[in-house]
Parts: sequence; structure tokens; C-alpha cells
Amino acid sequence: QVQLVESGGGLVQPGGSLRLSCAASGRTFSSDAMGWFRQTPGKEREFVAGINGGGGMTYYADSVKGRFTISRDNAKKTVYLQMNSLQPEDTAVYYCADTTIGLSENPAVYQTWGQGTQVTVSS
Repeated sequence: QVQLVESGGGLVQPGGSLRLSCAASGRTFSSDAMGWFRQTPGKEREFVAGINGGGGMTYYADSVKGRFTISRDNAKKTVYLQMNSLQPEDTAVYYCADTTIGLSENPAVYQTWGQGTQVTVSS
């Protein structure tokens, strides 16, 4: 079993940047794909970005492509989401998730989720 803890959320002005971290503990996760999702009240959880176990393959939602970058450091058992040029519509609770199945934008294939971290973009 792997456990995930997100950090790095907060309040930022439009155009600003934040870097989210997702620290994993428990079993080795270097072969697992990892994803970042976000959710706002009343809406379904939305895929943001994903990365495969080795870190050589990444995938982004169109809404964040060119602004967000996902990366991972398997030695530190941490996955990152660098978010630049943030806009108010990026406001959400951000979750990281782990899957042994493979890189996917479908939240149903992710077996383990963190507790989430709030990102608020506002002036």
C-alpha cells in the first residue's frame, strides 16, 4: 500500500505560480503512474496531468498545457506539479493519485488518493 500527502497549495494572484508536491510513503512506487486531478464544489474530479513510472512520458489536459509541468523524483518518492500563469479558473482542490495500471486521465483507474490541497487564484 502507498500513502500520498500533498502540499504546496495556497493563495496566489492571477499570473502567479505555485509548485505542488505529493510525497509517497509505503511500498516502492517508482513503477506506478501518477496523476494530478482537481475538483471544485459541485463538479466532477478533473484530470490535470499524469506521468508514467520512469518519468519519461507525461500527459496534460488541454486547459493546462503549456502552463503546468508534472515531474517526479523517484529517489525522493515525490511527484511535483509546477503551475505557472495561474488563472482564477485554476482554483480548486488538487489531488495526487497513484495507479499500478498505467498512465490514464480516467480517475477510476487510480487506486490511491491523497487528501488534497487547496489552490486559490484571486486578486
